[in-house]
Amino acid sequence: MNNLPVVAAVDGSGHSLRALEWALDAATRRETELLVVHVWVWPPQVTSLPEPMPEAPPPGQDPVLDWVKEQLHDRRDLPEVRYTTMSGSPAAVLPEMAPQAQLMVLGSRGRGGFASLLLGSNSRATAARAACPVVVVPHKERGGGALAEPYGRVVLGLETSETAAPVVEFALAEARRRGAVLQVVTTHPVPFSSMSMLGNYPDATDPEGPEIARVTADAQRDRLRPYLERYEGVVVEYTIAPGDAAGRLVAASETADVVVVGRHRRRMHPGGLAMGSVTNAVLLHSQCPVAVVPVTER
Repeated sequence: MNNLPVVAAVDGSGHSLRALEWALDAATRRETELLVVHVWVWPPQVTSLPEPMPEAPPPGQDPVLDWVKEQLHDRRDLPEVRYTTMSGSPAAVLPEMAPQAQLMVLGSRGRGGFASLLLGSNSRATAARAACPVVVVPHKERGGGALAEPYGRVVLGLETSETAAPVVEFALAEARRRGAVLQVVTTHPVPFSSMSMLGNYPDATDPEGPEIARVTADAQRDRLRPYLERYEGVVVEYTIAPGDAAGRLVAASETADVVVVGRHRRRMHPGGLAMGSVTNAVLLHSQCPVAVVPVTER
């Protein structure tokens, strides 16, 4: 059993409180403690001054954590909860904490984000750089009701030749913890003979479509088969569809509790935030929380 804590990042916004609720549930399901962290952000102009960086407030004197404690004061269904204050840039501090966490949870948009933003810079940076899985919880205006009324469904975006073992393992384990169905979504290219049918997917009349779908379905089941004995009891639904993987996963998110996608380090540029087009699109548009699972290079 992984005894590392679940880490929830808070900043005093309603978005972070929504993420905190997801993190509390995650820690309870994992039978581990929750570490609530507030990053005391340096003013933007401080980094250009010669004076020492401002320090975070002393323990017990952080107004944001006091606010969180007040929100949880009368709750009796909580795991063990600890609190800590850090100082610096959240985009740098949170990934640095990831090796000491089994899971990190934060809202898609923080207090400082523009109302029009779908995904804040801190959420993007943490999901792109953290060494542990990161769950990004959409803000209330975008997310559906899955936090309060679970659908009983976990969605895994599976590319049969690309998706690594840790991503598959995370999705199966999450489905088992929740007693949920695991919906595995794999897409295949639109046959060349159908490309002229703009705006439409190939149907049974296309001579290439059925064969491509069959080969993809076989590869999907072969990819999952080695894991199913260890996760006996998890009900798996196999979805094969032509076309855009990101669009299919976003559509599936409308009736899911969490969507699980992978992040491959070998696709990242040094210091960059590249996570792949599918992962980025799902983070931007998903209606439910998204778990981004890193894959370390051998």
